[in-house]
Amino acid sequence: MTPAQRFRQIANVLNLSTPLGLAVAAASRSTVSPGPRGLLIAAGYNWKLPHAGAFTLGNVVLYRAPHGVAGTNAALLGHEEQHSTQYAYCLGLPFLALYGVAAGWSMLRSGNPASRNFFERQAGFVAGGYIDTHPRRQDSPAGKRIEA
Repeated sequence: MTPAQRFRQIANVLNLSTPLGLAVAAASRSTVSPGPRGLLIAAGYNWKLPHAGAFTLGNVVLYRAPHGVAGTNAALLGHEEQHSTQYAYCLGLPFLALYGVAAGWSMLRSGNPASRNFFERQAGFVAGGYIDTHPRRQDSPAGKRIEA
């Protein structure tokens, strides 16, 4: 692990987001195993919510996929790792409220909770398996390029 990954791991234990992830994994009877870069892979998550195939609580990445399959998609794991970093810089559990606000904003702007969600964009929108249902228009100010 790099020093930054180790710092994230310690921060997410201290800010209680990783202990929450381990509690959810235990309550949902997910199988937890060590993953790369200080992450923990929880396989076999079977609760109805959230609807995602994978989600992160601290350094715990919970997958619906079974043990042996969970954590094998490098792009998705990288996306979830970015969420782990977001927990650290949001000081843990406040990330859940901030993510909820971002998802609500995205719902208002695009009709789905991810397209305009800052946290999903920052984590690598496509790597998370999302499809942009509300792309920027090319003729909008954000879509225009300044050419010299």
